[in-house]
Amino acid sequence: MPSSSSSEPRPYPPPSYIDSQSLMQIKSLELRAKSVVEGLMNGIHRSPYHGFSVEFTEYRQYSTGDDLRYLDWRLFARSDRYYIKRFEDETNLRCHLIVDNSRSMTFGSLGYSKEDYAKTLAATLAYFLTQQRDAVGLFRFSDKVDEFIPARFRVGQLRRLLTSLESAPEGTSSGINAALEEAAERVRKRGLFVVMSDFLTNVDVLQSRLGYLRAGGNEVVVFQVLDPTEMSFDFDQPAVFLDAETGQELFVDPEQARSQYQKRLQEHLDQVSAICDGLGIYVSRLTTDSPIEIAMLDFLETRLRVTQTRRQ
Repeated sequence: MPSSSSSEPRPYPPPSYIDSQSLMQIKSLELRAKSVVEGLMNGIHRSPYHGFSVEFTEYRQYSTGDDLRYLDWRLFARSDRYYIKRFEDETNLRCHLIVDNSRSMTFGSLGYSKEDYAKTLAATLAYFLTQQRDAVGLFRFSDKVDEFIPARFRVGQLRRLLTSLESAPEGTSSGINAALEEAAERVRKRGLFVVMSDFLTNVDVLQSRLGYLRAGGNEVVVFQVLDPTEMSFDFDQPAVFLDAETGQELFVDPEQARSQYQKRLQEHLDQVSAICDGLGIYVSRLTTDSPIEIAMLDFLETRLRVTQTRRQ
């Protein structure tokens, strides 16, 4: 799959995005998600995104020569008119969100944290997919899986997911590799996994753990969430830095450390990208000042690509 850094233009005019800082001022996670989805839906219905989910099923009146297999008899019973389904997916999507709730995600330089951004993205995806009548579940993890909610489409499921996302972390360090392994073991039905994390962890076994998810034909999408200051290391004064996960303190002079820090960070990011590319996993790197809509559009493009491939 192409990476998120692809320069190919999107096949639709860009919508007006909600500024991330303004979005995070909304206290209700559900209202944040709803604001993004409602704005996004207006753009989608004016774009060529037809047929990746049952919500986009469209109808037109029957014309002589149309394939009778696509007549909607239930609609005929209600309206006494013949309508052809433009598209109806055979099965709804089964999606599990895997969300990093570890202490490293609590860092933020914009008035909100990576955790706030990731859980808002997760809530937006959950809200959107629920609107499409898709089954959505959740793995929320810190040093272990803190909560697992199996993917379902039913009344109250969205509220349960949002409540879990708003829960405080139970552990400290990131146990992403263990969480990926547990997700692969506990979810036996083929579907989609969406992983949201900063991936600031040892990547030695990441390839095998992501490979577990890919086994059996699962689709995997990765969102790597980082704070802009983590990327630039734009600190002015020497200071004592605290590792949020280990509690270790380290005195650092940013001017002296910046170049080496950025080099090592880029090497780490390249490793994560290479692992995902090798497994056919779409990876999108997001900084927390990026509008949530960008992540959503990346997600929709990926879903559209997969749907079109399956039809061929």
